[in-house]
Amino acid sequence: MADMAEDPPLVIGSAEGSWLVDTDSNRYLDGVSSMWTNVHGHHHPTIDDAIRRQLDLVSHSTLLGSANAPSIILAEKLVEITPDPLCWVFYSDNGATSVEIALKMAFQYQQQRPDPKPGKTKFIALSDSYHGDTVGAVSVGGIPIFHSTYGPLLFDKITAPAPYLLRCGHGPSYDERYRWCIGELERLMESHGDELAAFIIEPLMQGAGGMIDHRKGYLRHVRQLCNEHDLLLIADEVAVGFGKTGKMFACDQEEVVPDLICLAKGLTAGYLPLAATLTTDRVYEAFLGGPEKTFYHGHTFTGNQLGCAAALASLEVFGAERTLERLAAKTGHLASGLGKLSEHPHIAEIRRQGVMVGIELMRSVEDMIEFPPDTGKKVCRRARDLGVIVRPLGNVVVLMPPLSVTLEEIDLLVDAVATAIDQVTGEI
Repeated sequence: MADMAEDPPLVIGSAEGSWLVDTDSNRYLDGVSSMWTNVHGHHHPTIDDAIRRQLDLVSHSTLLGSANAPSIILAEKLVEITPDPLCWVFYSDNGATSVEIALKMAFQYQQQRPDPKPGKTKFIALSDSYHGDTVGAVSVGGIPIFHSTYGPLLFDKITAPAPYLLRCGHGPSYDERYRWCIGELERLMESHGDELAAFIIEPLMQGAGGMIDHRKGYLRHVRQLCNEHDLLLIADEVAVGFGKTGKMFACDQEEVVPDLICLAKGLTAGYLPLAATLTTDRVYEAFLGGPEKTFYHGHTFTGNQLGCAAALASLEVFGAERTLERLAAKTGHLASGLGKLSEHPHIAEIRRQGVMVGIELMRSVEDMIEFPPDTGKKVCRRARDLGVIVRPLGNVVVLMPPLSVTLEEIDLLVDAVATAIDQVTGEI
């Protein structure tokens, strides 16, 4: 995504730990994990060494008609750490392609399952959702600024209201608004269940929609509805996976098992492009039985050895450094720091899951009066002047530091963003 009218970007020359260094030797805290990908910090010796060792063997060979050891070993590891019964792995190279694969699998599954359901051809997704920039992924997206231009290219979907309770107008209280969202979801599933192939969801936190957090129990309710109406559940964990919400996968938070799970971004700890779509025996077996049932989808760099080596090393670091066990103290410290901002007159809401944070700005919270649309961008530019890189989603300021961030770096991140908000909102 690029605004061609923006100022020239920073040119990054090097990185270490949570820090990026530009070509003028200025240091910046990487407050968004280099677009939500970095997990263990930049230049981690275990991952660096794993990639170098793999370079001495082979950097890439195709999985079309052959195999390679790193992709096999990684597939075994992914099956171990994802919820049972996810046990089949299909590789690709980025988040959007992992979603595209899941959509095609779900569609084809319904056509050739043991009891075929040829009418189940549509998908249901949430408003304000984002699943990538390929045509299929855009079709199930729901953010007008990203997706509306391409309307004539897209297939139809059913859209359920996201539980974006700050901006839901159906009831004066959050409880009433949540009940309305649940009721609408149930109504749509009842009305369209016979034509739905799958429900696709970003579990717990809708990232690019503005860090919209879901109430505890929402994901579990979605799983139950999918069971009742005989459709597959696709969990898009591209952004939320690999510890970002506090557990390895967001679905783990509610002990929900999807039928397909999409992984990318943090899969290689932000080092190299690699993605995976995992599914169950039930789905896999529907593709057995000859050429007419084959899943025809392939990528040049499917199962790339360097990417798989990086991913395996990242999983090794999760264990060796007890990354998830040590994360709770950090997320608690982050929550405490953010709590000091909760009474700020121009912060409408702070939404957080683990290290994923969205700070929504508003001129008047009581009267729901908006700031100019570039206010979030101005806050992020001011934060950069203070040595911290964060990103805007409209007037939502996004924080998502690496899991390796220190308590001192969390303080710097929160303090810089707070100062930037004070300065920019005070000038408007």
